[in-house]
Amino acid sequence: MKRSLNIFFGKTILKWFQLTNHPVVKVYTGYGDTKLLMVNGHVLKLSPLNRKRFVGNKFTNMFALIRLFLVRPYPNATVRLQWNEQTFDVQTEANGFFHFEWKPNQEPATGWHPLFAKLVDPVNSEKILATGEGSIFIPHVYQYACISDIDDTFLISHSSNFRKRLFVLLTESAISRKPFEGVVRHYQLLSKAGATGDELNPFFYVSSSEWNLYDYIRDFSRHHELPPGIYLLNELKRLRQILQSGQGKHSAKFFRIARIIESYPLQKYILLGDDSQEDPAIYASVVKHFPEKIYAVYLRRVKKSNESVVKEMINKIESTGVACCYFAHSEEAIEHSRLLGLIPE
Repeated sequence: MKRSLNIFFGKTILKWFQLTNHPVVKVYTGYGDTKLLMVNGHVLKLSPLNRKRFVGNKFTNMFALIRLFLVRPYPNATVRLQWNEQTFDVQTEANGFFHFEWKPNQEPATGWHPLFAKLVDPVNSEKILATGEGSIFIPHVYQYACISDIDDTFLISHSSNFRKRLFVLLTESAISRKPFEGVVRHYQLLSKAGATGDELNPFFYVSSSEWNLYDYIRDFSRHHELPPGIYLLNELKRLRQILQSGQGKHSAKFFRIARIIESYPLQKYILLGDDSQEDPAIYASVVKHFPEKIYAVYLRRVKKSNESVVKEMINKIESTGVACCYFAHSEEAIEHSRLLGLIPE
């Protein structure tokens, strides 16, 4: 009787919180070229169900955001990926994270490709417990590629004000959150810089926000029609760490950006960030290491007290011959892009 009650209340709580305790395989957007492909994901024992309705109620939005941190990783699980006729198995880390990296046996066509990762039963390797779908992007040899931060670069987040950032994160939904005025237009124009036909420039969204917010950020980006791209976020957090949201190690961002540049050595890169945290210093380091690969740097001015330090970083960037725009309004950045010949008059 007691066991039946526990099961009943357990199912009721899961339903009320819109959670599932069935294993879930989350596959994120991956990227690669003809020589190397890579994709990341998580396997979770407990995870939130996808949000289907968005309302303006702040309590509902707070509840929905908290659910994203009600996760329980599935460590040491076997995940299987099949690409064409190739099959690979990897083990998840302690936090449920997995990473596939492989050389394709056939040259993949350019563009977006769906792929599936499967959770393998630990006893019977032929039995599949759960399947997750993601996508991987193979670019054309473009003239440009864009690497953008997220918070306070295109998504208004108030990163330099902890209370305000947390309030907005908890009370607004991915649909009610706002981008900076003009930023979507700038990104859409940059996606066509030097491109021909429908072959748009790739966008890489690199952030210190955690993987818990992956669907949240993608919902925001799709709703506001930002260019589709590859999202590279930070380590998954649990509920007890929710107050540390967005406070991941910023130094890891440099290595993610360097990995992208090394993966596509024929591209010229446009870096987009802001001055609320570490973007100016990180981008100055990227320019120092890859001066011939970076075409332009854009830094949004959101924290006035940082201006003197940021200008020192800008001087370092510009001393290498890389153009840099430090702007308060996206129209300034658009005009700068016009003067550089990135977008038409």
